[in-house]
Amino acid sequence: MNIDIITIFPDMVGAILGESIMKRAAESGQVNFRVVNLRDFTHDTHRTTDDRPYGGGPGMVMKPEPIFEAVESLRGDNTTVILTTPQGERFSQPAAGELTGHSHLVFICGHYEGVDERVREALVDREFSIGDYVLTNGVLPAAVIADAVVRLIPGVLGGEGATDEESFGEGLLEYPHYTRPPEFRGMKVPEVLSSGDHGRIARWRREQAEARTRERRPDLWERYDRLRRDGRE
Repeated sequence: MNIDIITIFPDMVGAILGESIMKRAAESGQVNFRVVNLRDFTHDTHRTTDDRPYGGGPGMVMKPEPIFEAVESLRGDNTTVILTTPQGERFSQPAAGELTGHSHLVFICGHYEGVDERVREALVDREFSIGDYVLTNGVLPAAVIADAVVRLIPGVLGGEGATDEESFGEGLLEYPHYTRPPEFRGMKVPEVLSSGDHGRIARWRREQAEARTRERRPDLWERYDRLRRDGRE
């Protein structure tokens, strides 16, 4: 998979891509990352990437010319262009899984008040938001989405099925985890986890995942419970 990230803050992206799973995926050749400085596609002395909005109002808007040139220099036959924006669809685990099937992702990182609407109309294939809040720029959302996608690529995390039981994998939050010591400051690891009875452990984990989802994410629980009931009918 090839992942290109277009931004005016390339150093922010490099710090994220150079660590942990992202770094290992790049070193193994499973993913090729490229950070593209949008200012390289400007043609004025000040390398301008933004301008005042038509109609007035606060803030600045990202200019279309450099973004068009940057995307057109990268785009191939199987490229999917993604804009990170608060107005996009809510990014989710199913969306991450879907994007793993794409061979080339190009992220446009918005800044200031956003991008010129013509960028959205003519270049963008998907728009994603990572939550109902506003960040200073689109670098962090692009990195979050890239991380969620890359770790689902077979082999990136190592073991077969390494992501199968994670939160959202089945529409549930994940069950609690424990490790040694068996007791810490009066808090004990549940006995069932040391029983060696894999059937009991699986049932306990399922019960905990369901209870945790029901309590913390009623929206997820409602969808999961509806699908479960439909499957029994």
